[in-house]
Amino acid sequence: MKTKRALTVLSILLISLSLFAQGTTETKEAVLEYTSDASPKYIFMFIGDGMSSPQTNAAQVFGGVNEPGRIELDKLTFTQFPVVGIQYTQDSTSFCPDSASTATSLSSGFKTHSGVIGMGVDRVTKGVTIAEKLRDQKDFKIGIVSTVTLNHATPAAYYAHIASRNDYYEIGLQMAESGFDYFAGGSLLSADEGDKSLYEVLQDNGYTVTNDRDTILSLNAESGKVYAVSPVLQEDGAMKYAVDATDDELQLKDFVKKGIDVLYNETGFFMMVESGKIDWAGHANDAVANINDTLAFDEAIEVALEFAMNHPDETLIVVTGDHETGGMTIGYAATGYNTAFDILKNQKCSYVAFDEMVNAEIAAGDFTFTDLMAMVEENFGLVAPGKESPVDALVLDEYEYARLEKAYNDALTGNTDGYEESLLYGGYNPISVTLTHIINNKAGIGWTSYAHTGLPVPVYAFGEGAELFYGAYDNTEVAKRLMALTDVQ
Repeated sequence: MKTKRALTVLSILLISLSLFAQGTTETKEAVLEYTSDASPKYIFMFIGDGMSSPQTNAAQVFGGVNEPGRIELDKLTFTQFPVVGIQYTQDSTSFCPDSASTATSLSSGFKTHSGVIGMGVDRVTKGVTIAEKLRDQKDFKIGIVSTVTLNHATPAAYYAHIASRNDYYEIGLQMAESGFDYFAGGSLLSADEGDKSLYEVLQDNGYTVTNDRDTILSLNAESGKVYAVSPVLQEDGAMKYAVDATDDELQLKDFVKKGIDVLYNETGFFMMVESGKIDWAGHANDAVANINDTLAFDEAIEVALEFAMNHPDETLIVVTGDHETGGMTIGYAATGYNTAFDILKNQKCSYVAFDEMVNAEIAAGDFTFTDLMAMVEENFGLVAPGKESPVDALVLDEYEYARLEKAYNDALTGNTDGYEESLLYGGYNPISVTLTHIINNKAGIGWTSYAHTGLPVPVYAFGEGAELFYGAYDNTEVAKRLMALTDVQ
C-alpha cells in the first residue's frame, strides 16, 4: 500500500482546503502533483443516467428505517466511497443538458450541443474519448455495458462521433468499427435500417454476437471480441426494469462480472457501465422503477469493488451521473416533513409493465373503471375511498380518486394534448403516470419535470488515484482527470 493511501481523511480534507484557497488553476496543478504516483490500470466508470443526489438518497431511504426516534439510511455501496466530489452538468446550449452532450463531456473532456456525440460545438471537430486513448496509447482492453440500447447516447459517447444522437444506424456502424473488446446489455436501435443488419456488420468486424444465456455465462478472456445481448429485452430493445425482472434473468451485475472475465489482462482495461433506465424512470416520474434500478446499479458496483479489493493498488472506480432527470425531491407539500417510503413497496411493477396490462385490457374491450380499480389494488395497493385497507395511507381520498378517474377517461378518449393534460401526464399513459404520482406523493416524493434538470451531480471514487476527484468542478474535468491519471494525451 502506497504512502498516500495511509493519509487520514482529515489530512486529505486539510490538503483539499488549503489547495482550494490557492485558486482553480493552482488547485488543479497541486492535486495532479499530489496524485502523480497513482497509475490505475483497471478502471471502472459507472454512470447512472439521470442520477443525482435525490435518486441515490431515495434508494437509501427506501431500504432504511423510519420509526419514531430512529431514522436511518440503508447506505448504498458507492455512497460510502471515501472520496466524494460534485460536477456541474451544463452543456454549450443549456443548463438542463441531455445525455449526448454530458456523456461527451465525461468521456472526452469538452463541451458540445445537446444532441451531439463526440464532436465539438461546431458539430464537425471530432474528439478522442478516454476509451479510445487507452485503447490506442496503452493497449487497454475496452468494455461498454448498458441496460439500454448500445447505440443510445451515453454508451455511444465513448466510441462514436456524430452530429445527431438520433442517427442510430451510423452510430452502430461506428460501434462495429471501434475495435472495443466487450459490449453488453441492451440491443441496437434501427439495426436493420441500412443495407446490412448492424449485427451482421459486427460479426463481419470480428465480434461474436450472442443473446444465449449459457454462452454469455461461459465468456472469458479467450472469447475474443464480444457483444453479449441480454436474452430478455423489452420492446424498446432495453433490458427490463429491475423491479420487473425475475430472479433468473441476467442483471447489470452479471454483465459487469462477465466484462471482467473477458477484459482482464496484465496490461489493463477500461469499462464504462451505464444504468440507463434510472433516467427513463425519472422521465416517467416512477420512483419505484427509479429506486430499484439504482439498487441494481449499486449491486453492479459491488462486483467492481470486489475486484478492486483483489487488485487494491491497480484499480480505480468512479461513479457519477450525466445529469438529473425528473426534478425528483424527497419532501412533498401534502406530507409536510414526513416521509413514508414503505408505501412504495406496495407497487409491484414499473409503469411500463402496468401499461402493458392496461393496454391489453383496453384492446380486449369493455374495460371499466371498476376493472381498473381492481388492477390498481393488486399492483399498487391503492383502494377507493371508504374501502378498508391494512394501511390507511393507501386509501385514496376523494381528490386522488377523481384524478385517477379523469386519467382513466383521458386514456380511453385520447385526451392528452391539452395544456393541463400535458402537465398532468407529460406524454405518458395518463393512468400509470397518475398512479405513480399519487403513490409517490403519499410516500413524500415530488417531481418537477418530465425532462432533465440542471442539478449538479455527485462523483464518488474509490481506489488508485481516487483523491483526484475531490472538489467541485465542471463535468469535463472527469475525463481530463482520468486522462491525467493514465498519462494519455
